[in-house]
Amino acid sequence: MIESLHSPHIARVKALLGSRGKKERRESGSFIAEGLQFLREALPKDSVPEIETLYLTTSGRLKIAAEGLSINHLETVDVSDAVMGAMGETVTPQGILAVCRTPINELSQIKITTNSKFVYLHEIQDPGNAGTILRSADATGFSGVITSPSSVDIYSPKVVRASAGSLWHIPVYERVELAELIQLWPNESIFALSADGPESLLELVSPSPSLWIFGNEARGISDVQPHPRIKKVHIPMPGNAESLNLAAAAAIVLFRVTSASS
Repeated sequence: MIESLHSPHIARVKALLGSRGKKERRESGSFIAEGLQFLREALPKDSVPEIETLYLTTSGRLKIAAEGLSINHLETVDVSDAVMGAMGETVTPQGILAVCRTPINELSQIKITTNSKFVYLHEIQDPGNAGTILRSADATGFSGVITSPSSVDIYSPKVVRASAGSLWHIPVYERVELAELIQLWPNESIFALSADGPESLLELVSPSPSLWIFGNEARGISDVQPHPRIKKVHIPMPGNAESLNLAAAAAIVLFRVTSASS
């Protein structure tokens, strides 16, 4: 068991979480995930992202055993509670932390079929929004999530936590230019959520495949270059609220798209 607070294992984990974590994650091809919930989703042997090293405290091992989960195929390292506390970011660590391998998903790998439905996140900055939208896309059966070059790092610890394990269910394609994606898209079914969109989401007959663009939390899609193939859609709001949180709005759209096409 590792008990020293000067262990290189701590330094490795902290490098992926610290102020330079984004750069370190990109260069090393690794990221951090914590807690029992992610582990449930990541345990299958062919799971992607793949777990490189799983750090466990005694209480963490007991939680895994109580769940009846097998970790025999993983490389595990036992650490003290103090070491786990020094490693992670959560206020109350669950005693389960992993270094995971970042999958390499390229734009050229995207397979667009008749039933494909993709989300495109344009300059999304809030990790909670990004992770929650990823989770909603997973829940509603979307094919994948694509992010713009200036969007939040999908593998940052806050996004990983907010995704609640969905990162292991749905592919993510990072740093894709919208112009490239539009050029690749096979039909005219490209939609952007916008408060001033002329088409109501409720009137939408969702064709397939379809691509759904969600813009920056503050600016919306105002920074999206106008394109004749992008159709603006709004969510009708008969109540008094002026607007919706981005993640809430996205959840409504994704559910509507799925129900309209089923």
